[in-house]
Amino acid sequence: MKFFKKVKKIHFVGIGGAGMIGIARILLKKGYKISGSDISNSNELKKLKKDGAKVYIGHSKENVQGANLVVVSSAINQKNPEIKEAKKQLITIIPRAEMLGSIMIGYESIAIAGSHGKTTTTSMIAKIFSESNLSPTYVVGGKVLSTDENSDLGEGNYLVAEADESDGSFTHLQPDVAVLTNIDDDHLVHYNNIFENLLDSFVTFSENVPFYGYMVINGDDKNIKKISKRISRKQIIYGKNDNSDYQIVDIKSNFGLQIFTILNKKNFKKHKFMLNIPGEHNVYNASAAIAVALEEGLPIRLIQKGVEKFTGVSRRYEKHNLIINNQDITLIDDYGHHPLEIHSNINAYQEEYPDKKACMIFQPHRYSRTAQLFDDFIKVLLKTDSLVILDIYSASERPIKGIHSRTIVETMKQKGHKNVSYLKNQNEILKFIKNNVSSYDLLVTQGAGSVSKVCETIVKKWKA
Repeated sequence: MKFFKKVKKIHFVGIGGAGMIGIARILLKKGYKISGSDISNSNELKKLKKDGAKVYIGHSKENVQGANLVVVSSAINQKNPEIKEAKKQLITIIPRAEMLGSIMIGYESIAIAGSHGKTTTTSMIAKIFSESNLSPTYVVGGKVLSTDENSDLGEGNYLVAEADESDGSFTHLQPDVAVLTNIDDDHLVHYNNIFENLLDSFVTFSENVPFYGYMVINGDDKNIKKISKRISRKQIIYGKNDNSDYQIVDIKSNFGLQIFTILNKKNFKKHKFMLNIPGEHNVYNASAAIAVALEEGLPIRLIQKGVEKFTGVSRRYEKHNLIINNQDITLIDDYGHHPLEIHSNINAYQEEYPDKKACMIFQPHRYSRTAQLFDDFIKVLLKTDSLVILDIYSASERPIKGIHSRTIVETMKQKGHKNVSYLKNQNEILKFIKNNVSSYDLLVTQGAGSVSKVCETIVKKWKA
């Protein structure tokens, strides 16, 4: 990274975001002075501060003093005082993805894109490569449970990173290998609510792969199929269909354990894998990771070992054991905030715990997403046994008239759901759990907003 020579101090605006904190940690380990600001503190930020970063809680123009470069999270408004001050001081300002793209230079880079499954697939690839003694550098949008970190500076030649399409900035990346897990109608606000614009951005991302690189794509995804003919790069296909280069066959599930086989069409050899996280969507995530590893020439026994030893990612079907009113309760905490993700999570816990009743605490994320996918949310949430809806997490969006959590509750009651409630604050949630715990065996916290703090409070209060 010779072009970093004149950069001594890098400031991150919105440093607490999962993608931001991972990049900051990598650069800190590379020897750069790192500072950053966010609106609230977290355990991850405390750890980063302990490692040597200067962390400010709250945004102020004084925070950018001495910085040579400012990196901005996509969640940050351009009216932010630190951005305004950086512009005034003529300090270069770049989006998070551009910073990641700069770090990728000099590595054999693998970037994982898609509407769903990016974090899990990225983490799986990192785990497989680690088990193969390749010591990869990785940047993930969530904490890998086996390391309790969302990034690490490895000693090897590979860098594995999550590519976020939400603000279009993933088109700054130029990976040697690009993975497309799926494409869905999410994050459309950035794309003027035009799905074709989103598809175009994935094509642009794909075309950034150099001529000597390749794509690994989900051949079963209908929207990837729409753009595959527009992609000129070499495509390696995984999926159930017969046209797959790495075909998924013989999936068997047993209380959260999944055994499946990959048929390698290059040599027609079959390889069996064991996966310790539930849900067919995770079989697809694992298959993408396996395809990359096989294409890179990793030994099959080490790939199998990496898949089997993968224990998951924070807030992706993360389990906690609780004791509430002398009753053993399993809490499943999940980041999924799109109807398809919620549906996959429901299927996963119903598959693992077929005889148990679940109460889901769900926080909708963004007014725009709730409005756009309202009917889809209703359809999937009707599959819950018991449901608590929290206030919509705005993510800096302005409210939309007629779109409120109470609207979801009222609609679901009209559709026949018997156990759905709207709760406004954390004290109400804790009281609800304590008073109703005899009615269920599973507790699920679902969503991408402040519901994670609710989960932390529940675990702290009732951890077994």
